[in-house]
Amino acid sequence: MFSIEHEFDSTVVTLVDEGSAHLQEDITINLFEDCITLEQWDPRTDTVQKITLSLGQAEDLAAALDLPEGVYVMVRNDAKT
Repeated sequence: MFSIEHEFDSTVVTLVDEGSAHLQEDITINLFEDCITLEQWDPRTDTVQKITLSLGQAEDLAAALDLPEGVYVMVRNDAKT
């Protein structure tokens, strides 16, 4: 299950782990103009763990989900018109 909310400066996606065994804590994804953050509560340390991805890293991750094992370089067209 997941939810999507639009905030003032970001879009927030929350992923909820559903099932019967070995459930993980919710993951909150904040999509900002210049980066994406992923946050998850860690009950072992009693803290929120946070990872920040550049937009390029997020694009690479999205592409990697559909590719077989290997090493890849994304060619980006960053030319301004």
